[in-house]
Amino acid sequence: MDFNKLGVNLATVTANISKDHNLADAFQQRLVSMINDFNLSIDKDSEVGLQLCNFGQKITFYITNIGYWNPSLIHFYGIDTETHNEVELIQHVSQINILLIKLPKLKPEEPKHPIGFRTWEEFNDSKNE
Repeated sequence: MDFNKLGVNLATVTANISKDHNLADAFQQRLVSMINDFNLSIDKDSEVGLQLCNFGQKITFYITNIGYWNPSLIHFYGIDTETHNEVELIQHVSQINILLIKLPKLKPEEPKHPIGFRTWEEFNDSKNE
């Protein structure tokens, strides 16, 4: 069916559909925004890291990406600060309790990059949508 012939703009209709902000995808978007804002606030020779304190252990890693699995799982990808091994952390949205920290850049020769976007301009544009 051609909805345009009926005078219905599907983009407008879908944009007005209420989004469930309790789902992991909405939670992931807010985390990405907060992490990138923190990354922009620190000097160019540093980048954002994530620190977990759990069961008496302290784990610190560089964040490389954040994913999700609706309805309630968040997936953090990164590089361990001590071993430089890849790490993945999967948590339920109700359990997330992270500390964002400033770390020396993992690759000082490369510019900082935003989590979840190709460029900082793309990240900034997403905030205006």
